[in-house]
Amino acid sequence: MDSGSKPNEPKITRSAFLRLAAAAGVAAGLGLEELAHAAGPQLKRAIPRSGEKIPAVGLGTSRTFDVGTDPAVLAPRREVTRLFFREGGTVIDSSPMYGEAERVTGDFLRDLGLHDKAFLATKVWTSGRRRGARQMNESMRLLRTKKIDLMQVHNLVDTRTQLRTLREWKDAGRIRYIGITHYGTGAFGEMAGWIKREPIDFVQFPFSIAVREAEKRFMPFCADKGVATLVNRPYEKGNLFCAVRGIKIPDWFAETGAESWGQFFLKYILSNPATTCVIPATRKPRHLLDNMGAGRGLLPGAGVRKKMVEFWGRL
Repeated sequence: MDSGSKPNEPKITRSAFLRLAAAAGVAAGLGLEELAHAAGPQLKRAIPRSGEKIPAVGLGTSRTFDVGTDPAVLAPRREVTRLFFREGGTVIDSSPMYGEAERVTGDFLRDLGLHDKAFLATKVWTSGRRRGARQMNESMRLLRTKKIDLMQVHNLVDTRTQLRTLREWKDAGRIRYIGITHYGTGAFGEMAGWIKREPIDFVQFPFSIAVREAEKRFMPFCADKGVATLVNRPYEKGNLFCAVRGIKIPDWFAETGAESWGQFFLKYILSNPATTCVIPATRKPRHLLDNMGAGRGLLPGAGVRKKMVEFWGRL
């Protein structure tokens, strides 16, 4: 027991403290700097092709970072970025498809001096060799970097052409890893085909406790082929939270290692060993802290995962 504790003093969980802080308006006043770090290191997973380890909880930028130059709008998103790195994150995923997200991300990394700590992932989303190269050069300019850690062919647009350029840029040292992405589970067959034919390092796809098609065959296939996975849409654009609104957290919740519904959803994804990194997006610092908490501590085993799915099926 800590020397400053009283024998029967109740302990407050991290998630409960965040809720109290937000309710009292404390978070804004403190800039969240005073909020304690969650206990323990961030879970890391290896990239099969290289063995390099990256934190298993990353940061998406779709919709949340597509904003203009209003300082009041940018401030919480800058704080999200600062706290993300403070809490042990490195992987930030963006795309030209996400409007202003690449520019905003690049500006934040410059302002915060964090480029050297970031694992930057973005995408090429166009047809044609010249247009693809031009778009990737523009992404580098907006992200304020001369090298991209992971360049992905977004939604399999002109995949053959873009992969040829990506291989050349990887050989030249301009990108480190090559990937492909899709937003729909119906693309798993096509993505598997590209993995069989090409030296793909990463694949990005949707997976959540509500949308589990990836677990059946595609994720085991990726693991067998030595392909790293980036999981998008872990909250189904917020729909998972709508489903549990007003529902009391069950007594067995602690078995999952989660302290909130958000962590419940993320830990289900992380507990699949074929998950390399999950990339939830947020514009709220307190949600960022909660997300990062999912990458620490206990992960549910097979029995608890089954219980989680059964519970979800009854909602």
